[in-house]
Amino acid sequence: MNQRLQPLLHDQTVILRAPTQAWSSPTGAIGERAIQGIYVSDVRVVSSLSVTFDGEPGEPIATIPRGADSVAFVSLLRHLDDAWADPRVRVTRTRIVSIDGVSESIHLESTLTEPVTTRVEVALESDLADMDDIKAGITGPRASFRATGDGADWSDDSVSARLTAAGAEISAHGSELRLAWSVELPAKGSVTVGFSVRASDANAVVAGVRTPAPWNLPTVTGADDRLSRWVTRALSDLDALRLVTVRHPDDQFLAAGAPWFFTLFGRDSLWAARFMLPLGTGIAGSTLRVLAGLQGSDRIAATAEQPGKIMHELRRGTLSIPGEGVELPPLYYGTVDATPLWVCLLHDAWRWGMPDDEVRALLPHLERALEWMRDFGDADGDGLLEYVDETGHGLANQGWKDSGDSVQWKDGSLAEGPIALCEVQAYAFEAATHGADLLEHFGVGDPAEWRSWATTLKQRFDETFWITDAAGAYPAIALDAHKRPVDSVTSNLGHLLGTGLLDDDQSALVARRLVGADLDSGYGLRTMSTESAGYWPLSYHGGSVWTHDTAIAIAGLVRSGHQAEAGSLISGLLAAASGFDYRLPELHSGDPRSAFAQPVPYPAACRPQAWSAAAAVSVLASSLGLAPGSGGLEAHPGALGGFLEVRNLRFGTADLDVCVDAHGHPTITPS
Repeated sequence: MNQRLQPLLHDQTVILRAPTQAWSSPTGAIGERAIQGIYVSDVRVVSSLSVTFDGEPGEPIATIPRGADSVAFVSLLRHLDDAWADPRVRVTRTRIVSIDGVSESIHLESTLTEPVTTRVEVALESDLADMDDIKAGITGPRASFRATGDGADWSDDSVSARLTAAGAEISAHGSELRLAWSVELPAKGSVTVGFSVRASDANAVVAGVRTPAPWNLPTVTGADDRLSRWVTRALSDLDALRLVTVRHPDDQFLAAGAPWFFTLFGRDSLWAARFMLPLGTGIAGSTLRVLAGLQGSDRIAATAEQPGKIMHELRRGTLSIPGEGVELPPLYYGTVDATPLWVCLLHDAWRWGMPDDEVRALLPHLERALEWMRDFGDADGDGLLEYVDETGHGLANQGWKDSGDSVQWKDGSLAEGPIALCEVQAYAFEAATHGADLLEHFGVGDPAEWRSWATTLKQRFDETFWITDAAGAYPAIALDAHKRPVDSVTSNLGHLLGTGLLDDDQSALVARRLVGADLDSGYGLRTMSTESAGYWPLSYHGGSVWTHDTAIAIAGLVRSGHQAEAGSLISGLLAAASGFDYRLPELHSGDPRSAFAQPVPYPAACRPQAWSAAAAVSVLASSLGLAPGSGGLEAHPGALGGFLEVRNLRFGTADLDVCVDAHGHPTITPS
């Protein structure tokens, strides 16, 4: 069977500095697996890379990360050694990525009493393949190199790459480039050689960032150090995921994730920025401005653009997904939730201290976003937001669970669109009520209109979404094309909490469902109940665990007063974080914690991924019970027991420390 398969990632080593990423085996070799390569702007500029010493690859003994953008590969060179049992000659290859390429140093060291000589050789190939093709299991022809003195060049119609290697013998043989150094390793000494690859893309729509990250770096100390470890690694990854668009080079956002989504995604970037608010409003403000600059102005079916709508994704070219009949234009608006989420982020950023002049500049975009919900989001005028793909080759599902089989009946059959998702109604309710608060505060628009609109939406939700099974009442995941409630029990319920859509009794029903054994895996919240016919622990949206999804539920549980349930889910995420060396991937298996001592990977999941990483900050905030209050920042801990101290949080213009003692009493002081 010659089936094209998506590459697996779970056991591969990655370093990144957006828009560059380098994937390799844990030994540093590139070319053994389909994902491996050095990529700049979603193009693989190096598809194969090997290093040998007198023809020997060395014996790997360690792979040591040095932050998100650097890794060291340590090997022994025992063919150069003496007869003693202790290894006396080793090599450390240090690979570092930057926003426009990669550099690698090859450092040999010896404690032998006599010098030794060796020939270091590096062989490279390139296919200049597009990331979308690689994801689809498609590879292209190899590129041809041109040796040029101290380096080599290669290119296609848009991408140009250049390698430099000081002191190397360089030879190009068609599709293979070879570098060689004949070196003498001194007695009890060392020698270093190396090379660098730099690339540029004339068709790039995003670019890297050289300035420092626009958020505070907190120090976390607590009875359980797993939260501190998770936050530290997550913030390193988030720093490396920062991008700007070529069109708006002054405003940063967080790329959705490596390797597949190294660009601007409306929903992903909004949630990640929202999670980061306890560390400052900088990334929230710039994300809001980038998306406002791309806000829809016309009605274009081919791109799903509509006036006031916030976009879904930005690509360097058309995205075609073989075998699925999906073809998305470079700027695509096929999302139902990014627009209300944009409003929610604007409101929350304002509450966390985003300057009034920055908020005021975005109010026209706020009004257009609210109008989109009313005029386009509610396509049939029933008071609820729906979506449907009008083109036949766009995304069939346009909520955060956007795979084709994500909206299922409990019997496993697929729901027919247009679809009205439960969590989208919650986002829309929150956007309308909090959008009205902004309009009222700044004295623009008609706040009463949007409060009335939100009231009508809640009435319609209560009338149509609530259903009952043997365990009691709960909201359906969605209404289908015939306005029938789709009865699967899913993690979407967690997104309803804390939005204002549910009353106290309804929130309690949802909270109880979330921590039931069918949804709570022990490593986070399953996307679908184990009691559904379509459940499978490795289904993308039908049983797997998504970190950000669980973090949203945790935050909602805390806001609605269900601290114990939040604590249960926090415990699960901390166990998962430990199992993934504190770099939680996009998603992982929904297998129960009772069955496996560590979480089972979803092998094609992005890692790092922006909203999974930023979820660490959200969980930290939920553990402290942080919330903006009328008199300043408030803390209402209770979800995570024990001592917890966090220094260098940010609220408005103030840097603050929050300390929760062993008895759960909080203290907030200036940093």
